[in-house]
Amino acid sequence: MQNEEGQNMDLYIPRKCSATNRLITAKDHASVQINVGHLDANGMYTGQFTTFALCGFIRAQFFILL
Repeated sequence: MQNEEGQNMDLYIPRKCSATNRLITAKDHASVQINVGHLDANGMYTGQFTTFALCGFIRAQFFILL
């Protein structure tokens, strides 16, 4: 929900898993959020990043594959 100024007023905004599009619930304590920085041609950090959110289910499946 947003107020008149356009600010977000929700107390909790659920995230979605980047791999499966599942909602990451508040009780999913195995989930992680990873920020991967963007680099230029010289390998210098540009100040931009991409955020990936992985649910606990995906982390558990990845661990089994190792």
